[in-house]
Amino acid sequence: MAIKESTFSNHFETTTHGDIPKTWQTWLIGRPLATADAPHQTIGKRVGLAVFASDALSSTAYATQEIMIILAAAGSLAFGYAFPIAVAITFLMSIVTLSYQQTIHAYPGGGGAYIVARDNLGELPAQMAGAALLMDYILTVAVSVSSGVAQISSAFPALYPYRVQIAVAMVLLIMTINLRGVKESGITFAIPTYFFILMMFTTVFFGLFRYLTGGLGLVVNPPSMPEVSVVQAITPFLILHAFSSGTAALTGIEAISNGITAFKEPRSRNAGITLIWMAVILATLFLGITFLSGKVGSIPSETETIISQLARTVFHGQGILYLGVIAGTSIILILAANTAFADFPRLGALTAADGFLPRQLTLRGSRLVFSRGIIALAMIASILIILFQASVTKLIPLYAIGVFLSFTLSQAGMAHRWWKSGHLEPGVEKKEPGSILRHDKKWKIKMLLNGFGAVCTLIVMFVFAITKFHDGAYVVVILIPILVTIFFAIHHHYKSLAQQLSLENTRTTQRVSRHRVIMPVGGVHCGTLSALRYARTLSNDITAVHVSIDPAETEKIRTKWDVWGDGVRLVILDSPYRLFVEPLLEYVEKIETVRKPDEIITILVPQFVPRNWWSRFLHARTAETLRKVFLNKEEIVITEVPYQVK
Repeated sequence: MAIKESTFSNHFETTTHGDIPKTWQTWLIGRPLATADAPHQTIGKRVGLAVFASDALSSTAYATQEIMIILAAAGSLAFGYAFPIAVAITFLMSIVTLSYQQTIHAYPGGGGAYIVARDNLGELPAQMAGAALLMDYILTVAVSVSSGVAQISSAFPALYPYRVQIAVAMVLLIMTINLRGVKESGITFAIPTYFFILMMFTTVFFGLFRYLTGGLGLVVNPPSMPEVSVVQAITPFLILHAFSSGTAALTGIEAISNGITAFKEPRSRNAGITLIWMAVILATLFLGITFLSGKVGSIPSETETIISQLARTVFHGQGILYLGVIAGTSIILILAANTAFADFPRLGALTAADGFLPRQLTLRGSRLVFSRGIIALAMIASILIILFQASVTKLIPLYAIGVFLSFTLSQAGMAHRWWKSGHLEPGVEKKEPGSILRHDKKWKIKMLLNGFGAVCTLIVMFVFAITKFHDGAYVVVILIPILVTIFFAIHHHYKSLAQQLSLENTRTTQRVSRHRVIMPVGGVHCGTLSALRYARTLSNDITAVHVSIDPAETEKIRTKWDVWGDGVRLVILDSPYRLFVEPLLEYVEKIETVRKPDEIITILVPQFVPRNWWSRFLHARTAETLRKVFLNKEEIVITEVPYQVK
């Protein structure tokens, strides 16, 4: 231990270098990391792609299927619209990508839509963006893991009845890996991510080659068409419905802008390049899979996924390459949850730092990650998986509304930022909470780009909300305002607390000139005498109080106290109804009525501390009971004096 003392003050700084004890936690998540190690836990572009792009890339495994499920209501002929819809979604994807590319460079401290909305639109839009994103990350875990398990059960149907248990186990596994730290989780997930990319590009390129050479063919033994009560006509509403389902391909694009601080320096440049890599890979795979799925005659089904049908058609059955595609897809879908585990705790910490979520979320764990946020995400996502029985189709309607709300607020905020930038004089800087604002010569072009993007994503959000409302989207429409209300209630609590604790209007602290100690006594023994010795160090005004339930036992205590009480007065409170807390509370209230302004009352409780954890349940927890009772009483302190029992 090193101690530094200031020459001109009574301030001391102490640094400890004690050995870190080995526990089951250190075995599970690794030894604690020092705060100084934080800069060494950052990641590069290749690992960053695995950490932050797995969510977006994994959406290629189910976005096409979600489009075709909606089109199936109009019959197999409607599947011809799947590829044009995918092209329209890709166009929207390019707009959103360009918008977030600007966000990354404008806000190098990360935070994405939340910070952009906070600095440019105000607190209410910021909390709307925060609620939408936090909900999106929870659903990302539930949807991606459920979809990954669906891929596995497509190849191995015997596992289908156990899909919920498998999904929850996968969530807990990813949680554990993320608790080990960003760098370790990124390296762990890098190989499976790149394996998925390799297998999917192999499938798409080989499929296109076979299509161009005329040898692709159709799906052998495809699943039966989904049952519909009435075959619908191909209407604009149906097309918009399919489009909104397919926009699931855009989920996860914002992840890199939220996690810029995880990248190595130069952060913005590395994050921006990673975003471009992700967008190009995502667009290529999404278009390729949708195009080929239509050509091979894939049928959307809960029992066999589109990817499974495409792979066994392209590779002539369920050989090694087919199994490689299924394995890669299953793994990336499960690992897509890692993006949420990387971003949810960071966003939660930012929101908590602003006072809209519990402050505990701002604290880093032993491995320099926001472990409380990671654990909370795993628990909530697991509950969703259980409630919806790991069904992707049931979870998807809850999914994209929050995503597009955050997209809209982010791009509207960036448009306003460029407007503010254009009205600054060249060379003038304006410091904002999340960035530094400077004049930008191209502010008009950038404002128009972000404004157009905001309008597009707003339209998509309304289309999604309307077309998916009865499928479950109403839950999100109701839940986001509720979450925002909770955020502001938390914020109000913290502001009120800060005002009450503020020292600005406080002159000097009032000295305590008199200390009155009340010590409940259940028996006279070594623990009682230990507490009495401590009471002597606090005050000479000590009162031992015994609540009498059994007259015979009370007489024994009275006799022993005369011998061992050291002259301290003993008050006996008769309790004809065998109550303990109520008589003591009544006595303390009487003392309060005669308490002086400069007097404080301490209730001193002797407490057994057994060596074995299980034996603690064999003793009354008097201190805990009294603490709950007197917690809201002013100028009353509950002190527990432990007595270790072997």
